[in-house]
Amino acid sequence: MGSLEGQVAVVTGASRGIGKGIALVLAEQGATVYVTGRTVNPGEYYLPGTVGETAAQCTERGGKGVAIACDHGNDEQVAALFEQVKRDEGRLDILVNNAFQLSDDLIEPKPFWEKPLSNLEMWQVGVRSSYVAAWHAAQIMAPQGSGLIVAISGFVGVTFTFGTVFGTAKTAVDRMARDMAIELEPHGVASVSLWQGLTLTEKAHYNLEKSKADMTDSITSMTGSSVEHPGRVIAAMAADPEIMKRSGATYITTELAQEYGVTDVDGSVIPSARGSRGAPLWKPIAEVDYRGQ
Repeated sequence: MGSLEGQVAVVTGASRGIGKGIALVLAEQGATVYVTGRTVNPGEYYLPGTVGETAAQCTERGGKGVAIACDHGNDEQVAALFEQVKRDEGRLDILVNNAFQLSDDLIEPKPFWEKPLSNLEMWQVGVRSSYVAAWHAAQIMAPQGSGLIVAISGFVGVTFTFGTVFGTAKTAVDRMARDMAIELEPHGVASVSLWQGLTLTEKAHYNLEKSKADMTDSITSMTGSSVEHPGRVIAAMAADPEIMKRSGATYITTELAQEYGVTDVDGSVIPSARGSRGAPLWKPIAEVDYRGQ
């Protein structure tokens, strides 16, 4: 029996990449996982992966995968998602806010004013979408007195990465997770943000092959993890009976992995990039009372 048997999770943006890896691990631990994404039919996107394929693999792993076609820029679709979870499951234990609209010119070395204003799509599906999903999730979690909300972020909170919009969006996600934790604390719901380093997703492989010369050494020199590594860390957090002690903080995923004794799928220990990319700003609210500051 997996450590998450009987638990219900929503993983946003899980057709492929990090979201897919997280969904698979949570399902492997016995959870029912609602897999969201916009790609329904193979070939609709230039990279492989659909919500249906991920959900099917979740079920093959031993849990239960539920595929939900959902554009997280569409509030009505997001509301319908959580209404279905509440109706069908009656509870929600884990929300992973992973969906993020990466602009096509993300890694092009141009200043922000030479890129289109449409790049603000990273704010729409990345920051705003995380708030909307957490808003719905909290309405299920708070009354039940438990739950875990995880935001997938990165070192951009302290290190320039890709560009102004990307960095601003990810930094906002960290702060949002911290402030949500303060408001969720009386209800026994934890909120954290994870700084994910280089993850060898389908898109990462594509970008490395296409534009490695344009990337900074701090990125290309990092040891990459599999897409399932962050899922293993999240599963450990979700099974941690003292998870509230961690609420409100931003964590480097690889460091949490070492604390929980989690390795990557091949048994390797992924090193932290703290030394080259910086340290998180926010500590657990159990350790530092940020109210009124």
